[in-house]
Order: sequence, then structure tokens, then C-alpha cells
Amino acid sequence: MSIEYSNAEVKNIQYDIHNKLILQCKAGDRVAQNELYKLYAGAMYNICRRMMNDEDEARDLLQDAFVEAFMKINGLKELSTFSAWMKRITVNKCINAIKKKRIFTISIDENVDPVDEDESIDREIVGHEAQSIMNALEQISDGCRTVFNLYLFEGYDHKEISQIMGISESASKSQYSKAKQKIRDLLKTKKFHGYGNK
Repeated sequence: MSIEYSNAEVKNIQYDIHNKLILQCKAGDRVAQNELYKLYAGAMYNICRRMMNDEDEARDLLQDAFVEAFMKINGLKELSTFSAWMKRITVNKCINAIKKKRIFTISIDENVDPVDEDESIDREIVGHEAQSIMNALEQISDGCRTVFNLYLFEGYDHKEISQIMGISESASKSQYSKAKQKIRDLLKTKKFHGYGNK
């Protein structure tokens, strides 16, 4: 006789398994580390791939992020915050890699008036398939892509981005506006709707 669980019970079971894995990782269990990696690698890779315009670099940063996470996991006090903690480590790895490239040392035109922060346009962009967005992101400059990702996908505001990247708030807004318009235009073309780059 099979046992049926309610959605709430299933979530509780998953939560318990998740927490057990984290505790095992804290104890240095390699098998648990591998299982936790499998659970989060896909989502963390997507962050790396959006931020970096190179698959190999994205994979390297993904590995670096997990190495750092497993080295520092004993400092994680609340097991329920692992996802946000892992994401923060991953984003920081990408930001540091971008800073090393010094992509913002090129003068940025801060006189460009940023378009109004139209949330409907943001939702329109996010509503597209991930692959379509990825294809479009590959076509814009590193500076625009970085600000766009940090603002729209990672939840930083322009003040925070300006501090992280060492640029002014107006430069951040300008880069975001340029990125948003360029991506919106690209997403309207056929090649970004499941056609790859054909």
C-alpha cells in the first residue's frame, strides 16, 4: 500500500533532507557536498553565465564559488539561508572577475538620460525564455550586461551597483537603460526566440 503525502508534508521532507545535507557538508562529508552541488549547480551556473560572456569562465567561477562555499560553510548559522548565501558568494565571484577585467575603466557617457524605470518593460524582458535572454545578453557590452544583471536579476539598486563597480549612480542608470533598450529590441527579432543564432 502506497503512502500519499500532502504538499506541505512533501515540502517538510525536502526541507529536512536539505538541512541534513548541509549539516553533513559542515562535517566535511564529500558525498553530501556532491549532492548539494547537484541541487544548486544549475541555478548558480545560470547566474555565472548571465554575468560572464564566456561558458568556460562561467564554469570556472561556478567551481570557485562552490569551493569557497564548502570552505566557509561552518560559518553559515541559519541552514534555511543557504540558497541566498550561496547566491551571494556566486555573484561576488562574478563581480570580482568583472572588476579584474577593468571593463569600467573606459569612459562611460553619463550624459545619456536614463529612460523611466518602467517595470512593465522589465517584466516583459524577464517573461521571455531563459535561452532567448541569454542570447540577447551575449550581444551587449560587458558594462551594460553587468549593470543589467545586477539590477534586474540580482536585485541591487543603482546606488549599490555604483559602489560595487566604482561608477556613479547616473552611469549605472545609463548603462541599465542602454542594456534594457538593446535587449528589448533584440528579443523582438526572430533569432532570439528559440532559433539560436541561426
